[in-house]
Amino acid sequence: MVRLLHAARTDVGMIRSGNEDNFAVHANGDRGLFIVADGMGGHAAGEVASEMAVQIIERELQGIQNLDDRTVAETVAEALRKANRNIHDRTITEVDKQGMGTTASVLLISRLKYMIGQVGDSRVYRLRDGALQQLTKDHSYVQEQVDAGFLTPEQARYHPYSNVITRCVGASPEVEPDIYAGEAKVGDLFLVASDGLTGMVDDRRLQMLLMSRAEPERKVHSLISEANGRGGLDNITAIVVQVAPDE
Repeated sequence: MVRLLHAARTDVGMIRSGNEDNFAVHANGDRGLFIVADGMGGHAAGEVASEMAVQIIERELQGIQNLDDRTVAETVAEALRKANRNIHDRTITEVDKQGMGTTASVLLISRLKYMIGQVGDSRVYRLRDGALQQLTKDHSYVQEQVDAGFLTPEQARYHPYSNVITRCVGASPEVEPDIYAGEAKVGDLFLVASDGLTGMVDDRRLQMLLMSRAEPERKVHSLISEANGRGGLDNITAIVVQVAPDE
Protein backbone atom coordinates (compact mmCIF):
# COMPACT_ATOMS: atom_id res chain seq x y z
CA MET A 1 0.00 0.00 0.00
CA VAL A 2 0.97 3.63 -0.36
CA ARG A 3 0.34 6.86 1.43
CA LEU A 4 0.25 10.37 0.05
CA LEU A 5 2.53 12.97 1.63
CA HIS A 6 1.54 16.47 0.61
CA ALA A 7 1.94 20.18 1.22
CA ALA A 8 0.24 23.22 -0.29
CA ARG A 9 0.62 26.98 -0.10
CA THR A 10 -0.45 30.13 -1.87
CA ASP A 11 1.45 33.41 -1.90
CA VAL A 12 0.45 36.86 -3.14
CA GLY A 13 3.80 37.30 -4.94
CA MET A 14 5.86 40.49 -5.15
CA ILE A 15 3.63 42.76 -7.26
CA ARG A 16 -0.09 42.09 -6.75
CA SER A 17 -1.97 43.64 -3.85
CA GLY A 18 -4.50 40.79 -3.52
CA ASN A 19 -4.45 37.04 -4.08
CA GLU A 20 -6.90 35.68 -6.69
CA ASP A 21 -5.62 32.09 -6.39
CA ASN A 22 -7.40 29.46 -4.31
CA PHE A 23 -6.64 25.82 -3.57
CA ALA A 24 -7.98 22.83 -1.67
CA VAL A 25 -6.42 19.62 -0.41
CA HIS A 26 -8.28 16.55 0.86
CA ALA A 27 -6.16 13.51 1.52
CA ASN A 28 -6.19 10.48 3.74
CA GLY A 29 -4.04 7.42 3.33
CA ASP A 30 -3.75 6.43 -0.31
CA ARG A 31 -6.33 8.75 -1.83
CA GLY A 32 -6.51 12.48 -2.27
CA LEU A 33 -8.17 15.40 -4.06
CA PHE A 34 -6.02 18.43 -4.94
CA ILE A 35 -7.37 21.58 -6.64
CA VAL A 36 -5.75 24.81 -7.82
CA ALA A 37 -7.79 27.70 -9.27
CA ASP A 38 -6.36 31.00 -10.54
CA GLY A 39 -9.05 33.66 -10.79
CA MET A 40 -9.26 36.61 -13.15
CA GLY A 41 -11.51 39.62 -13.36
CA GLY A 42 -9.93 41.99 -10.85
CA HIS A 43 -11.77 44.04 -8.17
CA ALA A 44 -12.07 40.94 -5.98
CA ALA A 45 -14.10 39.19 -8.72
CA GLY A 46 -11.26 36.83 -9.67
CA GLU A 47 -10.95 35.84 -6.05
CA VAL A 48 -14.69 35.08 -5.93
CA ALA A 49 -14.53 32.97 -9.10
CA SER A 50 -11.58 30.87 -7.92
CA GLU A 51 -13.10 30.37 -4.47
CA MET A 52 -16.45 29.29 -5.95
CA ALA A 53 -14.73 26.87 -8.33
CA VAL A 54 -12.70 25.26 -5.55
CA GLN A 55 -15.71 24.93 -3.22
CA ILE A 56 -18.01 23.44 -5.88
CA ILE A 57 -15.43 21.00 -7.27
CA GLU A 58 -14.43 19.94 -3.75
CA ARG A 59 -18.05 19.30 -2.77
CA GLU A 60 -18.76 17.29 -5.93
CA LEU A 61 -15.63 15.14 -5.87
CA GLN A 62 -14.54 14.52 -2.30
CA GLY A 63 -16.60 11.34 -2.02
CA ILE A 64 -14.85 9.60 -4.93
CA GLN A 65 -13.13 6.40 -3.82
CA ASN A 66 -12.40 4.35 -6.86
CA LEU A 67 -10.86 5.71 -10.06
CA ASP A 68 -11.47 2.39 -11.86
CA ASP A 69 -15.14 3.27 -12.03
CA ARG A 70 -16.01 4.19 -15.62
CA THR A 71 -18.26 7.03 -14.51
CA VAL A 72 -15.51 8.96 -12.70
CA ALA A 73 -14.22 10.86 -15.74
CA GLU A 74 -17.73 12.16 -16.43
CA THR A 75 -18.18 13.04 -12.74
CA VAL A 76 -14.97 15.10 -12.80
CA ALA A 77 -15.96 16.85 -16.05
CA GLU A 78 -19.45 17.55 -14.69
CA ALA A 79 -18.02 19.07 -11.49
CA LEU A 80 -16.04 21.54 -13.62
CA ARG A 81 -19.09 22.27 -15.78
CA LYS A 82 -21.19 22.88 -12.67
CA ALA A 83 -18.61 25.34 -11.34
CA ASN A 84 -18.66 27.01 -14.75
CA ARG A 85 -22.46 27.37 -14.77
CA ASN A 86 -22.62 28.76 -11.23
CA ILE A 87 -19.86 31.30 -11.84
CA HIS A 88 -21.28 32.30 -15.21
CA ASP A 89 -24.72 32.85 -13.64
CA ARG A 90 -23.17 35.30 -11.19
CA THR A 91 -21.46 37.22 -13.98
CA ILE A 92 -24.91 37.77 -15.48
CA THR A 93 -26.76 38.75 -12.30
CA GLU A 94 -24.04 40.83 -10.58
CA VAL A 95 -22.69 43.78 -12.52
CA ASP A 96 -19.42 43.97 -10.57
CA LYS A 97 -18.71 40.32 -11.41
CA GLN A 98 -18.89 40.69 -15.19
CA GLY A 99 -15.90 39.16 -16.94
CA MET A 100 -14.79 37.08 -13.97
CA GLY A 101 -13.54 33.56 -14.48
CA THR A 102 -10.93 31.14 -13.24
CA THR A 103 -8.66 28.32 -14.25
CA ALA A 104 -9.17 24.98 -12.51
CA SER A 105 -6.80 22.05 -12.31
CA VAL A 106 -8.03 19.06 -10.32
CA LEU A 107 -5.88 16.04 -9.42
CA LEU A 108 -7.45 12.90 -7.96
CA ILE A 109 -5.20 10.09 -6.76
CA SER A 110 -6.51 6.76 -5.46
CA ARG A 111 -4.60 3.51 -5.03
CA LEU A 112 -1.94 4.17 -7.68
CA LYS A 113 -4.28 5.66 -10.24
CA TYR A 114 -4.65 9.34 -11.03
CA MET A 115 -7.23 11.43 -12.86
CA ILE A 116 -6.98 15.10 -13.81
CA GLY A 117 -9.65 17.60 -14.82
CA GLN A 118 -8.33 20.72 -16.48
CA VAL A 119 -9.56 24.10 -17.73
CA GLY A 120 -7.16 27.00 -18.31
CA ASP A 121 -3.40 27.23 -17.80
CA SER A 122 -2.79 26.07 -14.26
CA ARG A 123 -0.79 22.87 -14.60
CA VAL A 124 -0.23 19.38 -13.25
CA TYR A 125 3.23 17.81 -13.53
CA ARG A 126 4.62 14.43 -12.53
CA LEU A 127 8.23 13.80 -11.56
CA ARG A 128 9.07 10.14 -12.09
CA ASP A 129 12.57 8.61 -11.90
CA GLY A 130 14.08 12.09 -12.20
CA ALA A 131 12.13 13.08 -15.33
CA LEU A 132 9.55 15.88 -15.14
CA GLN A 133 6.50 15.62 -17.38
CA GLN A 134 3.71 18.16 -17.79
CA LEU A 135 0.55 16.03 -17.71
CA THR A 136 -1.86 18.80 -18.68
CA LYS A 137 -1.97 21.05 -21.70
CA ASP A 138 -2.55 24.79 -21.33
CA HIS A 139 -5.70 26.28 -22.81
CA SER A 140 -3.81 29.36 -23.94
CA TYR A 141 -3.17 31.48 -27.01
CA VAL A 142 0.55 30.70 -27.03
CA GLN A 143 -0.04 26.94 -26.64
CA GLU A 144 -2.26 27.06 -29.73
CA GLN A 145 0.53 28.89 -31.57
CA VAL A 146 3.04 26.24 -30.45
CA ASP A 147 0.68 23.45 -31.58
CA ALA A 148 0.32 25.13 -34.97
CA GLY A 149 4.11 25.42 -35.29
CA PHE A 150 4.19 29.24 -35.21
CA LEU A 151 6.07 29.50 -31.91
CA THR A 152 8.65 27.38 -30.14
CA PRO A 153 7.96 26.54 -26.47
CA GLU A 154 10.80 28.89 -25.55
CA GLN A 155 9.31 31.78 -27.57
CA ALA A 156 5.92 31.04 -26.01
CA ARG A 157 7.41 31.49 -22.53
CA TYR A 158 8.40 35.10 -23.18
CA HIS A 159 5.57 36.04 -25.53
CA PRO A 160 3.64 39.20 -24.54
CA TYR A 161 0.38 37.21 -24.72
CA SER A 162 1.67 34.28 -22.67
CA ASN A 163 -1.02 34.83 -20.03
CA VAL A 164 -3.99 34.95 -22.44
CA ILE A 165 -6.13 31.87 -21.87
CA THR A 166 -8.56 30.45 -24.42
CA ARG A 167 -10.75 28.44 -22.06
CA CYS A 168 -11.74 29.22 -18.50
CA VAL A 169 -14.35 28.40 -15.89
CA GLY A 170 -17.14 30.99 -15.79
CA ALA A 171 -16.55 33.13 -18.86
CA SER A 172 -19.14 31.48 -21.09
CA PRO A 173 -22.29 29.40 -20.54
CA GLU A 174 -20.57 26.11 -21.46
CA VAL A 175 -17.04 24.80 -21.01
CA GLU A 176 -15.46 21.50 -22.02
CA PRO A 177 -12.78 20.33 -19.56
CA ASP A 178 -9.87 18.11 -20.58
CA ILE A 179 -9.68 14.85 -18.63
CA TYR A 180 -6.46 12.86 -18.25
CA ALA A 181 -5.96 9.54 -16.50
CA GLY A 182 -3.03 7.26 -15.80
CA GLU A 183 -1.11 5.08 -13.38
CA ALA A 184 0.87 6.40 -10.45
CA LYS A 185 3.67 4.50 -8.78
CA VAL A 186 5.59 4.61 -5.54
CA GLY A 187 8.16 7.39 -5.74
CA ASP A 188 6.09 9.61 -8.07
CA LEU A 189 5.83 13.27 -7.15
CA PHE A 190 2.95 15.40 -8.47
CA LEU A 191 2.90 19.20 -8.67
CA VAL A 192 -0.31 21.21 -9.16
CA ALA A 193 0.46 24.89 -9.71
CA SER A 194 -0.89 28.20 -10.93
CA ASP A 195 0.96 30.07 -13.69
CA GLY A 196 2.39 32.40 -11.05
CA LEU A 197 4.85 29.56 -10.46
CA THR A 198 5.24 28.04 -13.93
CA GLY A 199 5.43 31.43 -15.66
CA MET A 200 8.35 32.44 -13.44
CA VAL A 201 10.24 29.15 -13.05
CA ASP A 202 11.06 27.05 -16.11
CA ASP A 203 10.64 23.28 -16.20
CA ARG A 204 14.35 22.54 -15.80
CA ARG A 205 14.52 24.52 -12.58
CA LEU A 206 11.21 23.03 -11.35
CA GLN A 207 12.70 19.60 -11.91
CA MET A 208 15.79 20.44 -9.84
CA LEU A 209 13.74 21.84 -6.96
CA LEU A 210 11.36 18.87 -6.95
CA MET A 211 14.20 16.35 -7.04
CA SER A 212 15.66 17.57 -3.75
CA ARG A 213 15.40 15.07 -0.89
CA ALA A 214 13.35 17.52 1.17
CA GLU A 215 9.86 16.93 2.54
CA PRO A 216 6.91 18.27 0.46
CA GLU A 217 6.58 21.23 2.86
CA ARG A 218 10.17 22.35 2.12
CA LYS A 219 9.68 21.81 -1.60
CA VAL A 220 6.60 24.02 -1.69
CA HIS A 221 8.49 26.67 0.24
CA SER A 222 11.45 26.59 -2.15
CA LEU A 223 9.20 26.70 -5.27
CA ILE A 224 7.42 29.82 -4.00
CA SER A 225 10.71 31.45 -2.92
CA GLU A 226 12.15 30.76 -6.37
CA ALA A 227 9.17 32.36 -8.15
CA ASN A 228 9.34 35.40 -5.88
CA GLY A 229 13.11 35.60 -6.36
CA ARG A 230 12.56 35.81 -10.12
CA GLY A 231 10.12 38.70 -9.79
CA GLY A 232 6.94 37.15 -8.38
CA LEU A 233 4.81 38.93 -10.98
CA ASP A 234 1.64 37.01 -10.13
CA ASN A 235 0.04 35.11 -7.26
CA ILE A 236 1.80 31.78 -6.75
CA THR A 237 0.13 28.54 -5.67
CA ALA A 238 1.79 25.13 -5.42
CA ILE A 239 0.64 21.73 -4.19
CA VAL A 240 3.23 18.95 -3.96
CA VAL A 241 2.05 15.34 -3.54
CA GLN A 242 4.47 12.48 -2.98
CA VAL A 243 3.44 8.86 -3.44
CA ALA A 244 5.31 7.15 -0.60
CA PRO A 245 5.42 3.52 0.56
CA ASP A 246 3.11 2.95 3.52
CA GLU A 247 5.56 2.28 6.35
